[in-house]
Amino acid sequence: MIKIAIIIGSTRPGRNGETIARWVYEIAKQRNDAAFELIDIANSNLPLLDEPKPPLFGKYVKSHTWGWSRKIAAFDGYVFVTPGYNQATSGALKNAIDFLYREWNNKMAGFAGYGMSGGTRAVENLRLNMGELAVADVRAEDNISLHIDFENFNGSLSRGKGLCHAGSGCRLEWCVEDSAGS
Repeated sequence: MIKIAIIIGSTRPGRNGETIARWVYEIAKQRNDAAFELIDIANSNLPLLDEPKPPLFGKYVKSHTWGWSRKIAAFDGYVFVTPGYNQATSGALKNAIDFLYREWNNKMAGFAGYGMSGGTRAVENLRLNMGELAVADVRAEDNISLHIDFENFNGSLSRGKGLCHAGSGCRLEWCVEDSAGS
């Protein structure tokens, strides 16, 4: 069965990413053609990139890198839930991505961006990173506005406003179908 990781891309206290990732997961688990798992980079215990060799070589010497490598390699595709911090993805997510190379190769990625402007630039930033890692990404994305889609910025999704339940389902379908073909 296809395995898709839904990766929470923020470690910030009080973050909204976990709420969004759980929303995506609730939609995803209604499918029976793939298995989905939430991955929280806050629990990965990755320091700033500290491997002496580039990840392209796969010559890891740190136990935290080996653990992260095994975790990421087990999936056929990913949905990145990314905040928009200063028009880019979070440093924590970028760092977690940069630890590895081959583990990401020839897989699929979908995106759910969030922020004051829906995380649009953060997703654009990740698309560039995915291209370098030989990860194919689905064209459409979910963009969740903290201003429109959340009530009082408190982590409570206001589903009746801007969120489109069918939209995330469509992104997941593309990610699953394309992962099956890769």
